[in-house]
Amino acid sequence: MLSVYNWMTFGLGITALVSFGVYRIEPLMNIIYSNPGIVWGIFIVQIITVLIISAGINKIPSIVAMGLFLFYSFLTGVTFSILFLVYTASSISFTFFICAAMFASVSVFGYITRIDMTRWGGFLLMALFGLIIASVVNIFLESSFIYWLTSYAGVIIFVGLTAYDTQRIKNTGMFVDSESESGKKAAVMGALQLYLDFINLFLYLLRFLGNRK
Repeated sequence: MLSVYNWMTFGLGITALVSFGVYRIEPLMNIIYSNPGIVWGIFIVQIITVLIISAGINKIPSIVAMGLFLFYSFLTGVTFSILFLVYTASSISFTFFICAAMFASVSVFGYITRIDMTRWGGFLLMALFGLIIASVVNIFLESSFIYWLTSYAGVIIFVGLTAYDTQRIKNTGMFVDSESESGKKAAVMGALQLYLDFINLFLYLLRFLGNRK
C-alpha cells in the first residue's frame, strides 16, 4: 500500500505542476485550446494509455507500466490546465485540499474497515456507467437538473469507489511481494485506480466549491 500511495502521490504532483505550468505559458495555452484537434488528440491518447496499462499490465515490464503511468499523469496535467481559465486559482487550491482530506479519510476507512466491500463493486460499476451515460446525454440536453444530479452522484460514487478500491488493493497486496516484478506492476495498477478516483472526485467537488471567473 505504501508503494501504491507513493506512486499515486507522485502522479498527482506531476499533474498539478504540469497543469499550472502550462497555464502560465500563454502561447502554449493558445496553441492547445485554439485547436480542437490537439485537445481531442490528447484525450484519445489518455484513454489509450489507460487501456494499455489496464489490459497489458501482465505483459509489459514494470518499468514500462511506471513510465506509462507518469505519462498519463503528465497528459492529465495538460488537460487540467484549462481549469485555471474557468475557475479561480484560490478555489482550485481550496477544492484540492478538501478533496485530499476526503480521499484520505475514505481510503483509511476502506483500509481498516472489517466490512466486506466486494459486494459493492458491481453496484458502483453500474452506477458509474449510468453517470457516464447521463453526463453524455446532458451535453445535448444542457439540463441544469441533470447537471447537479450527476454532480451529487459523482461525489457519492467516487467516494464509494475510493473505499472499495483501497480494500481490494490491500487484499491483493497481502499475497504479493512489493519488491518483485509482479509487486511493482500491482503497485502501479493500484496507484492508477486510486489516482483516477481522486481526480474524478476532485472534478465533481469543483462543481460545488469552484468559483468561476
